[in-house]
Amino acid sequence: MRFTIDTNILVYAVDLDAGDRHRAAIDLIARTKGRDLVITLQALSELFRTLTARKRVPPARVAAIIQTWRDTIPVVVADAGCLTDAMDYVVSAGWSFWDAMMLATARKAGCRILISEDGQDDRTIGGVTIVNPFRSDLSPLLREALGI
Repeated sequence: MRFTIDTNILVYAVDLDAGDRHRAAIDLIARTKGRDLVITLQALSELFRTLTARKRVPPARVAAIIQTWRDTIPVVVADAGCLTDAMDYVVSAGWSFWDAMMLATARKAGCRILISEDGQDDRTIGGVTIVNPFRSDLSPLLREALGI
């Protein structure tokens, strides 16, 4: 089952000050090895912006982190159809544009899950289910995707 990870999970994986969320994000990413994980170009772009601007991590260090993920996880990109779908999700589901764009890109890439703490946990839009990995009981769908 194909899935993708939202920017917030990637930020927690890098942010040593994120406490329990950091540990949970690291554990989650470790469990994705050998699974059908893709990452959106948007998530990597947002990660660069968040870490360099908000967390003040040196750009060269962030670029190296992102390059490591690019070397090990397939990167998927949005197209014009994603733009149309994202605008539809904003209108029909009330999503913010950038969250909708990530969801649309995940859908285009064949993902069934978007792992994120944003959005409504277990809500399915366009065939993609948003799953919060930080909830106390891990979603059965996420358990299946991770092989646990």
